[in-house]
Amino acid sequence: MYLLDETLWFPNPSEANQDGLLAVGGNLSPERLLLAYNSGIFPWFNDDEMIMWWSPNPRMVLFPKELKVHKSMRQLFNQQKFKVTYNTHFKDVITACSEIERPDQDGTWITSQMIDAYTELNHQGVATSVEVWQDNLLVGGLYGIYLKDKHLFCGESMFTKVSNASKYGFISLVRKLESEGVKLIDCQMHTNHLERLGAKEISRESFLEFLK
Repeated sequence: MYLLDETLWFPNPSEANQDGLLAVGGNLSPERLLLAYNSGIFPWFNDDEMIMWWSPNPRMVLFPKELKVHKSMRQLFNQQKFKVTYNTHFKDVITACSEIERPDQDGTWITSQMIDAYTELNHQGVATSVEVWQDNLLVGGLYGIYLKDKHLFCGESMFTKVSNASKYGFISLVRKLESEGVKLIDCQMHTNHLERLGAKEISRESFLEFLK
């Protein structure tokens, strides 16, 4: 594991430990974050920890053409159950993601430092948010990093306040990204929720090859 300073670099992701931890330290400047995502690396740490940089093996991904939309969700789309917008309330979305209670998680890894860093990337047109609305209330959403030149979207986090709202937003986003030529959506780590939507694990090596 490497200790980073202010120098803008990362070690080769293949040097990550068994859990996927590659390095600690550094900062969350836009330049470093962009270098990280373009290198197959992402930050994930708690408020009382040093910045931790990860490149897990295997990697959870979704090929847009393999998206699974089950019958219950198709019915919601036929009913136009929710309204979906993009990049209209980025800070509200990332803040909601940081505040939502998750049964398998104690506290949040989306610190105020992370919120500021990703909001700046949104201002630069790199970080993207999806907002899901019901009766003019923000009831779900997600955000991530959109590397258009690599035809890749790196999902970061989602939240929901109403059943199926975040799933509705995710499916809407995948369809939009596919129409824009995106070939792969990085989901980072395995969850049953993502697997049910069609995501699967591939090797770190395969993921890095895609980035090239």
